[in-house]
Amino acid sequence: MLSWALVFLAIAVIAGLLGFGGIAGAAAGIAELLCYLFVILFVVALAAQALRGRPPAP
Repeated sequence: MLSWALVFLAIAVIAGLLGFGGIAGAAAGIAELLCYLFVILFVVALAAQALRGRPPAP
């Protein structure tokens, strides 16, 4: 999912450089949403791992 956020960020940067403001804004918005979603899922996974009480697998 983080890779999708990076892809949309790259699309936003390229579109911004080429002057496509609307497309750049939309792609940046999608990248931001995916990045926040990735962080939330990461925190949930950390909390679930902590609640299980088992040490992480090597």
